[in-house]
Amino acid sequence: MHEVFAKTILSPKNGMNIYRGCSHGCIYCDARSKCYGMTHEFEDIEVKINAPQLLERALRKKKTGCMIATGAMCDPYLHIEEKLGLTRQCLEIINRYGFGLTILTKSARILRDLDLLRSIHQQSKCVVQMTVTTYDENLCRVIEPNVSTTAERFEVLRTMRDNDIPTVVWLCPILPFINDSEQNLRGILNDCIEANVKGIVCFGMGLTLREGDREYFYDALDRHFPGLKQKYISTYGNSYEIPSPNSAGLMKIFRDICKANGIMYSQREVFHYLSEYPGDCFEQTSLF
Repeated sequence: MHEVFAKTILSPKNGMNIYRGCSHGCIYCDARSKCYGMTHEFEDIEVKINAPQLLERALRKKKTGCMIATGAMCDPYLHIEEKLGLTRQCLEIINRYGFGLTILTKSARILRDLDLLRSIHQQSKCVVQMTVTTYDENLCRVIEPNVSTTAERFEVLRTMRDNDIPTVVWLCPILPFINDSEQNLRGILNDCIEANVKGIVCFGMGLTLREGDREYFYDALDRHFPGLKQKYISTYGNSYEIPSPNSAGLMKIFRDICKANGIMYSQREVFHYLSEYPGDCFEQTSLF
């Protein structure tokens, strides 16, 4: 871990990343790709120590309400969040100023901040997003070793359901020859139905690999799935897009189950929902 003083915290589209790097150890992580220009070791997490101050300054200047999004590039509930509490401080500020929140994580640590998530949703809008890839708990511990298991993530989703906080699941990536089975997909979707998720983001049945990410992924295959790296190389070469051979059939199951259960699955529809802010509730009462 190392601390930096950032110059800004919000992107032009109101995205926020408090940390950079990760301690979850997921074998497929795209954020390891060299194209993102990270200048430090991935596990040496960069901490934007002044994130709360920057966020408050930015929100004070906004004339209209909007959704603040966090978790796209780095999980806001890494292990160090337990000690630093920067995510909680930022949620307190979002709550105080009446903005909305979409937050994406793989960690049950989010339950620590349930009080703030409830408050944000009561006065504006809060959507909790959870990445889920693997129904099998044993496989989950292999491909996502240092983060909450699938069962723990669905417990989070059920807790949000019970507190009337809407949820979205990110069903990605699906790893060819590893978790690209009908059994895995149906298991995840059944739990999504039971947890009453609002929508599911799915970019197709497969994953993407590029320089930096590919090498880390292949090393993990050698450790946990001997011989599978050679199958990937012979099947896909150095392709960026790595679709499952089962993609067409799995996508049909995905769409049919979502339609039958009223779950949003169109990327356009889900992302519109995530960005849509209930503007009539915006009041910066804390400024006066």
